[in-house]
Formats: sequence, C-alpha cells, structure tokens
Amino acid sequence: MKIAVVGATGLVGGVMIQVLEEMLPGIDRLIPAASERSIGKKVLFNGNEIPVVTVQEAVEEKPEIALFSAGAVTSRQWAPEFAKAGTTVIDNSSAWRMEEHVPLIVPEINAGLLTRDHKIIANPNCSTIQLVMALAPLHARFGIRRMVVSTYQSVTGTGMKALQQMMNERNGITGEMAYKHPIDLNLFPHGGDFMPDGYTSEEVKLVNETRKILNDPSILVTATVVRVPVKGGHSEAVNVEFNQPFETDEVRDLLNQTDGIIVQDDTAAFLYPMPLTAEGRNEVFVGRIRRDNTLPNTLNMWIVSDNLRKGAATNAVQIAGYLIRHHLV
Repeated sequence: MKIAVVGATGLVGGVMIQVLEEMLPGIDRLIPAASERSIGKKVLFNGNEIPVVTVQEAVEEKPEIALFSAGAVTSRQWAPEFAKAGTTVIDNSSAWRMEEHVPLIVPEINAGLLTRDHKIIANPNCSTIQLVMALAPLHARFGIRRMVVSTYQSVTGTGMKALQQMMNERNGITGEMAYKHPIDLNLFPHGGDFMPDGYTSEEVKLVNETRKILNDPSILVTATVVRVPVKGGHSEAVNVEFNQPFETDEVRDLLNQTDGIIVQDDTAAFLYPMPLTAEGRNEVFVGRIRRDNTLPNTLNMWIVSDNLRKGAATNAVQIAGYLIRHHLV
C-alpha cells in the first residue's frame, strides 16, 4: 500500500502524516509531495526521514491513495491526473465538495456511498465536519427544520502564517500579517471571502455542505463565522429547531451512542467542551445541551473539535481506512 500526501510540508499535511502513523500502520510507503520550493525537504514517518518529491513524481508512483491538502487550485490541477493514473484522491480543499459526482464524506455518517468508481472524494470543511457529526443522529431521530450556527474558529484554520501572526503579536514581534487586523486579544466576524450578499465563503460552505452530507436540501441554515485567538480547535454555538419534539436526556443518549462523539455536559462540575482540552484529540465534543425556551422543539448546544484533526487530517485518513478495509482501492 502506497499513500501520497500532497501538501506534505503544510500545517494539515504534517498532521495527516502523524494520523497515518497512528491509524494506518500497514502502509508500505509514504510519498510526500509539495510545491517546487519544498523539494529536498524531509518529513518524518515511522521514524524514517523521507524526502519530499514533486507532485508529478508522486503521480508517476501510482499510489493507491493520495491525500490532498494543498489548496483548491492545486487540487483542480492535479487530482484528475492522479485519478487518471488509477489513484483515489481524498481532497481537503473546497475544489470538489459541491460537485454533484463527487461524494462529500464524513465516514461515521455516509461512507456507505463510496464505491470503487469514486476516484475523487471530498473532505468537508473543518467546521462542517464537527457540526454534522453532532447533528446527524439528531436529524435522523427528530428531523432538522432550521439552525443558526455561530463558529469560533482557531487561527490554524487559516494556516501556518496566521498562527505565526498570533504568536508574533503575543510576543511583541512585528511580522507578516495573515489577517487585516490583529488577532491576539481580539476576534473578528470574518472567515473566508465576503460575498455580494454580505455572507462569507466560510459561512456559505456550512450551509451547502451540511445539506449535502445530511442529504436534505430542505434544512434551513444561517451562519456567522468568527476568528478567535486560539490555536487548538474550532468551537460552535448551535441553535437547532427540529420537526419533532424531543427530551434533552434523549439527545444526550443519542450523542453518547454515536461513534466519534464525546458528551461533556456537567455544569455542576463546570464540564463543557473547550479547544484547550480538544486539541490533539480525534473526537468531537458536545456540551451545554439545553432547550431553547423561546421556541418549540428547539435546542441549544456547544460543539468543539480539533480542526486539524477531525476537522481535516483525521477525517481524511478515516476515509482512506474505510476504502482499504472495504477493498475499494
């Protein structure tokens, strides 16, 4: 089994390699690929230093699977080249997510859609993954009519440059700016690019991807994305209106029974999800589960997950693991 990681020297690419070590120990060969400026660098995998190659060289190796985390432009250019070579691509960018013929996969929810014919598979946006992980069992039981989502997204969702900006500010160093504003001791309601209607591309992703993964275009979603000075995970305040009545204990039970979810909801012990405790973990954490007393059949909850792990690398590697176990590559 040969697996390529395209974007191997980036923030998410590095975590992909770590998660591959942890979750797929049977890999015979890792092929790290990146842009021309990274050629000659080495990455550590299973105790061995492996030189980074060009994307073209990685294609020529014909790996069974290629994990992409190199941006939409690179994915549009190179994912079809890997697919032509017989490689199954799992892409972490926004390039293919809303293409009708490309499955958008969170393994715990809809991996059953995958077949051998799917040569390009899309990994959802980090905020979408943790959201639908908590929503899927509730939608199956109660039916979601409408939800309001406010995200509090870590700087690592933007990348290494943004993390460096925050750390520079924290240490009083003048450096390159990833954002239009300071981020340390600050936050701003802006993630992605602004659209003509005033929403951002990150907010639109939450709407469209949620509907596609849950296979229900009737779900009403409105979102506000906020960038916060955190490095270890994204948080979401979610208000959900269901079609059917519910009991909060039933909600907790459903979530407790869901693979990949950990309920942390004990206010007497001040136990609730936080980025600080989610960092480095592969699970999605849910807490502050309570009824919205202003509307019927409506729930409030708080969802936290490490955006580099389950929000990106872990989800992609889980897809790869599913393909391998079910002999789809």
